[in-house]
Amino acid sequence: MITIDYQSKLPLYEQIAGRFQTLILKGALPPGSQMPSVRSLAMELSINPNTIQKAFSLLEGQGYIYSVKGRGNYVADTVILAEKEKQVLLEETENLIRQGRELGIARAEYNAVLDRLYREEEAK
Repeated sequence: MITIDYQSKLPLYEQIAGRFQTLILKGALPPGSQMPSVRSLAMELSINPNTIQKAFSLLEGQGYIYSVKGRGNYVADTVILAEKEKQVLLEETENLIRQGRELGIARAEYNAVLDRLYREEEAK
């Protein structure tokens, strides 16, 4: 479920939080489902439980999960978070397109890139 890249410069807790964010936004962890326990995940990944707790705290602060005292952590309803993520990505895309237009990249070139990317995703 979660893999760690020990070569990455990103701290372990950020990697763990990022992997869970992806799983939650893709729907692999549906709203209301229970997250793995800190201890079990720490044992599975062979890392300090404090690192897992830090990742879970980050996720909770961002609204991806919520904790129930004595029962564990659960996936929050992330529809609003997913929409915010989409908006951020679309804004970044707009900025990149503006920069590209200033460099002379034509609409046809962008369309070709989009078509290729969507074809590659559909082939998976």
